[in-house]
Order: sequence, then C-alpha cells, then structure tokens
Amino acid sequence: MPREAGTPNTSQCLAAGGFAGMAVDVALFPLDTIKTRLQAKAGFIASGGFRGIYSGLSSAVIGSSPGAAMFFLTYEQVKAGCERSVPKKYQPFVHMFAASAGEIAACLVRVPTEVIKQRLQAKHHASLAGAIRGTYATEGLLGFYRGYLTQVVREIPFTCIQFPIYEYLKQSHTLRKGRPIKSWEAAVCGSLAGGTAAALTTPLDVVKTRVMLSTKGMGAHLEYSGIVPTLTRIAREEGMRALFSGIVPRTIWISVGGFVFLGSYEKVKAMLLEAGVFAHK
Repeated sequence: MPREAGTPNTSQCLAAGGFAGMAVDVALFPLDTIKTRLQAKAGFIASGGFRGIYSGLSSAVIGSSPGAAMFFLTYEQVKAGCERSVPKKYQPFVHMFAASAGEIAACLVRVPTEVIKQRLQAKHHASLAGAIRGTYATEGLLGFYRGYLTQVVREIPFTCIQFPIYEYLKQSHTLRKGRPIKSWEAAVCGSLAGGTAAALTTPLDVVKTRVMLSTKGMGAHLEYSGIVPTLTRIAREEGMRALFSGIVPRTIWISVGGFVFLGSYEKVKAMLLEAGVFAHK
C-alpha cells in the first residue's frame, strides 16, 4: 500500500523519536530525580535530597532513545493504518489506541532502565554496575521488569489523555491558521497536553515508583507489589495526599518535557521528510 504524504517511514520514526527522547531525558533529569525522591517511601531527605541530583542519568541515557524510538515507530504506524479505515469522528479513539500500543512496545525497552535509574536516584545503589548486579543477584532477570505492568497501566491512561489532546490542539490550530503547524507550535500543544495528563495520573506514578523501588531482601524498605494493593495501602497508611507526592515537579517536568519532546520530534520528523533522509526509494 502506498505511503501517504507526510507519513514518516520506520527509519524516520526511529531517528526522530530517538533524538526527542534523548533531548528530554538529559535536559530535565534533575526534576525527575526530585520527583522520584518525593515519592519514595523513605522520604525526600533520606533518599538523597538535593544531593547527587544526576544519579541514574547513565541508565536513563541508555534507555531514552530506544524507548522513545520504539514508541513513535509503533504510534505512527498504528495511527496511519487505523486512520485510513476509521471515520474521522472516531479519530480520538484512534489516537488513544495508537498511543497505548506505542507505550506497551516502548515499555519492553524502557522498564529495565527505569528500574535501575530509580534505584540509583533513591540511593539504593552507588553505581550503575552495582545496581545491575544487585538487582540480578536478588531478583534475577525478572527483577529488571519489576513494575512492568504498573508502568503500562500508568502510561496507557497518560497517553489516552495526552495524545488526543495533543492531536486535537494541532488539528484545531492548523484549521484556524490555514497552514501546516510549525514545530514550536506543536511543542506548545505538547506542553499543554503533557502537563494535563501528568497531573491527572500522578497517583499511578507514585504506585509505579513504590513498586520499582521495592527490592527483595532489603529489610529497611517495605515491599510493594500489585497496583491496587499498593494504591490502597498508600492511601490507608499515608493518606490520599501521599498519592499526589511529587505532582509539582512531575507536572513541570512533563510540561517542559512535552514541549521539548514533541517539538523536537515534529521538527526532526519534518526535516527528515523534507530532506528525504532514510526515505524508501
């Protein structure tokens, strides 16, 4: 089937998504560390406070480009396939479905590096190598996928809120202006959509953090397992307010991140399409 004009191919999705993911994770890493430490059971100060704010950056860098590339590769291909056969009035559901598929695929790459990153951020280990050895020694290979389901359950509601808003804002702006949207305008749309989704899904992010930080054999840290049990336990023992721990840095991080991430993605994608880089002959 011929590719529609403006639809990126596999290589262009990988390149644009990889660049966007790296740009966000490196630039905004300190906010992510602060958010993780606020959500940790041990508390902000005990988890490191403002010290070592770049702990875990190496793990984030390793996983950012492959994870983002996998997301956008899946998202663009699923969206393009569905849009051809689904009536326009149902397009928001197409965006939800495509974004959910993208997150499920991306989490296969992202979760192992996220587990290691958060354990370094919370000062469970002193080095990347130590975190990898410690996780493998106590939990085996499955330890690197601890919290996979929790992350997927967090990401799907997030993307089901973010991407329909993002696509709606882009389409509305394009119709209003009567021209293709510019990359900086797409970035603003991404910031608004991301910030809204981030605030609304903070409780699921807190659950994801607690599950990923839980390690077998660490008596100083309580074990958390399962989405609903963790959610109800935090609410019961620490109050509903604890479920919104880190909401301010999370919302700022993802609002700014949405601007950089989606703006960079749209800019690089447009440049690759215009230049014909990675285009299939």
